[in-house]
Amino acid sequence: DGYRNTNQVSDDYRYQDGNYEAPNDGYYRGGDEPAQEEDAQSDVTEGHDEDDEVYEGEYQGIPHPDDIKEKQKKRAPAVADEYRDRADLMAERMEDEEQLAHQYENIIEECGHGRFQWTLFFVLGLALMADGVEVFVVGFVLPSAEKDMCLTSSNKGMLGLIVYLGMMVGAVLLGGLADKLGRKQCLMISLAINAAFAFLSSFVQGYGFFLFCRLISGLGIGGTLPIVFAYFSEFLSREKRGEHLSWLCMFWMIGGIFASAMAWSIIPHYGWGFSMGTKYHFHSWRVFVLVCSLPCIASLVALKFMPESPRFLLEIGKHDEAWMILKQVHDTNMRAKGEPERVFTVSYIKTPKQVDEFIEIQSSTGTWYQRWLVRITTTLKQVWDNVLYCLTAQYRMNTLMLAVVWFTMALSYYGLIVWFPDMIRYLQDEAYDSRVKIFDEEEVSNFIFNFTLENQIHRNGEYRNDKFIGMKFKEVRFEDSLFEDCYFEDVTSSETFFENCTIISTVFYNTDLYEHKFINCRLINSTFREEKEGCHIDFEEDNDFLIYLVSFLGSLSVLPGNIISALLMDKIGRIKMIGGSMLISAVCCFFLFFGNSESAMIGWQCLFCGASIAAWNALDVITVELYPTDKRATAFGILNGLCKFGAILGNSIFSSFVGITKVVPILLASSALVGGGLLALRLPETREQVLM
Repeated sequence: DGYRNTNQVSDDYRYQDGNYEAPNDGYYRGGDEPAQEEDAQSDVTEGHDEDDEVYEGEYQGIPHPDDIKEKQKKRAPAVADEYRDRADLMAERMEDEEQLAHQYENIIEECGHGRFQWTLFFVLGLALMADGVEVFVVGFVLPSAEKDMCLTSSNKGMLGLIVYLGMMVGAVLLGGLADKLGRKQCLMISLAINAAFAFLSSFVQGYGFFLFCRLISGLGIGGTLPIVFAYFSEFLSREKRGEHLSWLCMFWMIGGIFASAMAWSIIPHYGWGFSMGTKYHFHSWRVFVLVCSLPCIASLVALKFMPESPRFLLEIGKHDEAWMILKQVHDTNMRAKGEPERVFTVSYIKTPKQVDEFIEIQSSTGTWYQRWLVRITTTLKQVWDNVLYCLTAQYRMNTLMLAVVWFTMALSYYGLIVWFPDMIRYLQDEAYDSRVKIFDEEEVSNFIFNFTLENQIHRNGEYRNDKFIGMKFKEVRFEDSLFEDCYFEDVTSSETFFENCTIISTVFYNTDLYEHKFINCRLINSTFREEKEGCHIDFEEDNDFLIYLVSFLGSLSVLPGNIISALLMDKIGRIKMIGGSMLISAVCCFFLFFGNSESAMIGWQCLFCGASIAAWNALDVITVELYPTDKRATAFGILNGLCKFGAILGNSIFSSFVGITKVVPILLASSALVGGGLLALRLPETREQVLM
């Protein structure tokens, strides 16, 4: 009987090892016991102390050879890890990550796709919407802000580029931090920075402070794009990933539509504001900036109730937290499907070996700022190592090819997005100039001008004892004219100049006819009293309304492309989607040669935006899938930062050719798209692979 009992103990031990206990190779696991019914488990373990399971010297029966090997395997890593070569540890970690990737895919499939993913979809969609809004805000407020802040052409150009500069830095910095601090935490930091400084920028009066606020606001929102796609992809199964990441891209389009609609409905109402004395003015365009921060604030609040990415938690060894979140995802989806009785069957999840890279030696002895300095420098060093990792032999070729595709796409897209409105303005200005009225050698005496003069040229005129009171000049030029004993009071002007004029015994009282508006003029016994201060918006620009409409239609035109890309992303693959979309967009560029009217330019813009959106969506998806979890947001941030650099170059280059030639912008955009599209076909297809 004693012999049979010994064999029974040995058989039970082997059965437990073979079926329930995972191989203990030095990694932490959430549970080593099989899933049992609660009552049965309680009965088995009642009165049993796990610490006293094996007593020294107690006879345990005849050990099986497999048991001996298993016990040796358990003991070896604990002693040898600190002496092992770092390359061996990293190789072992990579092997663990591969096993985790396949297990995690099975777990996500068990959790299903349902209420939890759709809730997260809308929360992250608001963050992506805030990114889309940020791109359009400055372009919409420039016509009003330039007059409200007395902006020069160089000031306007800097204001347009500063947002992209902030987004470029934010994408790299916050994307890298998301791989170290977590998706949710970094996304909340990103949105908080954007919301705070976007809100503040609506109140500041000076150009310098406004520029600074938009820079930091752009830095914050720059981190959202890489984090949002990395975050959402880690809750999606392989079959759903391409389609639902493409649906998520629609929120960028919604952001553009929201910004266009708000600009159209708010900015023209110049009375929507208030003033405090003569120095502080809160005009309608500032109300628009304030409203545009709402999607960011809404996303920030909603994100507070969402969990961290369990895939990220597993990467840093937090098994129990990841398991609880996955169980929450499973239970939420099952309750929504009417199957609350379904049990989450996962008992343990593989966690990669944790390789400690840094030790904070001053944590106990240093002062608080020394400890924070060590933490910051340590984290930044880890981020930099991740950046360099993307250029190692394993990922170098993919990173370089993706960088070229991202850059060529951004150079063409953002360059043309700025070029289209500028060309429409140029065509409008040409039409406006063709309607100019010319008055030669007119003589006016003892007359009171109290109405608006617009789009006129007065040559060789003589004005004696005339009064210009409470009137407005818009696009008016006086050339080789004489003003004698005239009186100007409360006069406001826009694009108005006096050239080669003689002005004798004339008084200018409370006008904005400043010195630079008199070109080669002779001023004899003339006085200027109490000149107007600040800048004034006195004329509603009709073409501003058209710009809002153009941006609205351009954003709306990507809807068909978004739908098509979402439905076909998992069917035809990411590579064909990128290459095909970029080549079709290049063909659309050539038709711009025939855009000689406003309606034609608007039509070709809509076609170009609709064709190119599929390439953007596929680029987002393939960038997420090509890199492992602990490098995913970093790689996306680097490539998105390069994208914003391409946007800066595109804006600068394309806008400089407006009114000069259409050939250079069109050829540059089309050749960049063709080159990038052909190179994209060399990238590896990722639709069948699991997230590493």
